Amino acid sequence: MHRYQLYIDGQWVGPVTGVWFETVEPFSGNAWALIPRAAKDDVDRAVQAAHRALAGPWSTISASQRGMLLHRLGELIDANAEQLADVEMRDNGKLKSEVLGQVRYVPRYYYYYAGLADKIQGDVIPIDKPGVFNYTLYEPVGVVATITPWNSSLLLTAWKLAPALAAGNTVVCKPSEFTSASLLEFAKLVEQAGFPPGVVNVVTGYGQEAGEPLVSHPLVARVAFTGGEEGGRRVNEIAARSFKRVSLELGGKSPNIVFDDADLDKAANGVITGIFSAGGQTCMAGSRLLVQEGIYDKFVEKLVQITRSARIGDPASAETQIGPITTRPQFEKILSYIEIAKAEGARCVAGGRALSGPGYGQGQIIEPTIFVDVKNSMRIAQEEVFGPVLAVLRFKDEEDAIRIGNDISYGLAAGVWTRSLRRAMLMTKKLKAGTVWVNNYRSTSYTTPFGGYKRSGLGREGGMEAIKEYLQVKSVWISSDLDMPNPFVRRY
Repeated sequence: MHRYQLYIDGQWVGPVTGVWFETVEPFSGNAWALIPRAAKDDVDRAVQAAHRALAGPWSTISASQRGMLLHRLGELIDANAEQLADVEMRDNGKLKSEVLGQVRYVPRYYYYYAGLADKIQGDVIPIDKPGVFNYTLYEPVGVVATITPWNSSLLLTAWKLAPALAAGNTVVCKPSEFTSASLLEFAKLVEQAGFPPGVVNVVTGYGQEAGEPLVSHPLVARVAFTGGEEGGRRVNEIAARSFKRVSLELGGKSPNIVFDDADLDKAANGVITGIFSAGGQTCMAGSRLLVQEGIYDKFVEKLVQITRSARIGDPASAETQIGPITTRPQFEKILSYIEIAKAEGARCVAGGRALSGPGYGQGQIIEPTIFVDVKNSMRIAQEEVFGPVLAVLRFKDEEDAIRIGNDISYGLAAGVWTRSLRRAMLMTKKLKAGTVWVNNYRSTSYTTPFGGYKRSGLGREGGMEAIKEYLQVKSVWISSDLDMPNPFVRRY
C-alpha cells in the first residue's frame, strides 16, 4: 500500500508518533493506502511553518504574483484532474463521473481568486475632521486553518484555500481522516506551482488528535470549517476561547417545493438530482420534498418510477448512478433513520434496504429511498440524514409551503418549482435559507456566495464575499494639522 507523508514547510515528513492508519475503499472494503496519524506536535510544526512564511517570503510577494501562483495551481489541477479524481473516488466512493466533473471544475476557483488577488482595495474616506487624511487598508488575517469533510475534499478545500491565499494568508489544511489521500496528492501540485515553503501545509489524522490542536493553536487566527453540526459546534467553542474568527458551513434539511403549476417532468428530475446525486451525501441535499396536495400522488408516482430505474453499483463504472455510502458509521446511521421513519408512521414507497451480493461490493450501498405520509414533526423531516433518503410532505398553498419550509432549525438551501414569476419572487423572499434555487437545484459557482441561516452555519464561501472573510480592515489617520491647543481634551 502507498504510504503518504504529511506536507509541512515544503517538506514531506512522517508523523512524530511514527503511526499511520489505513484508508479504505467504500465499495470494495479494501485498504489501499496508509495515512499519517498526526498529533499535536505535528500540528504545531505546521502552524509554526505557516507563521514563519507569513512574515517571510510570502509577505514580500506582490498581490499580482500571488494571483499568478494561484493561476498556475489551477492549471496543474486541470492537467492532473483524472489522477486526482481517481484518488478521491477510491477514498469517498462517489461516482467517478461526478468526482471527475467536480475536480475539473475546481481550477475555476483558483482562477477566479487569482484574478481578485490584486484587486483588494481600500477606500479614501471623506472624513469630517479638517486637516486629516483617512483611508482603509485590507490585510490578511494571518494563519488560517481549514477543516473539510469526507464527501468533497478537493472542492471544499478550494472554497477555502483559494480566497485565503488570494488575500495573502498562509494555511494549514486538515482533511477528514476518511478522505485524506486526494488532498495529499493535491499538495504535490502546490509544491510544483512554486508556492514558498510553509504557505500551504497539510496535516492528517483524527479530530481530537489533530483537528482540536489546530483550532486551539494560539498562532491560528481564523478557522474555516465544513462538516457536521456537532463538529462545527465544537470548533466554534474552542475557537471562541481565543477569539478566533470562524466560518462554519454545516448541515441542512433543505425544502424542495413543487407547486401544481410547475413543469412536473423537469421538477421530478430536479428533485432526484437534489437528493440522490452524490448518494444524498451533501449538505445542500433537498431531503424534504414539499408537494402541493393536488399533484401529490401523481408526482410521487413519477419520482418512484425514476428512482426504481437507478443503476446501482460500482462507482468506477460510467453506467452507475448510485454508489456506496462513504463511511461505515454513516451507512449505519442512514439505516437507523430508515427504521426511525417507519416507526414514526412514514410509509416507504421506494428503496429502504441495504444491498449486498454480486455487483454491490462489500454491501455498503443503500437503495435510493422515498418516504410518503411524512409529517413535519417527524424526525425524518427534521433531522439531517445525509444519505439517499427523501421525506415527502403535502402542502396546500403558498402560505402553507412557507410555513412548513421554514419550520426547521436549518437554513442552508431551498428549491422552488413554479412557472409563476410572482410566486417565485414571493418564495425566494420568504424562505429562510442562504441559497434559493428556482426551477433548478444544487447549482453552485465560484462567482456567488454560499452559506446558511440558523444552525446551517456562519459566514459565506464563494464570490467576492468569501475573500472578505480572510481579510481584516485597518483605518489609517494622517494629520497635517499640527495645532493642538489643549492636549488634555480630545478633539471632536
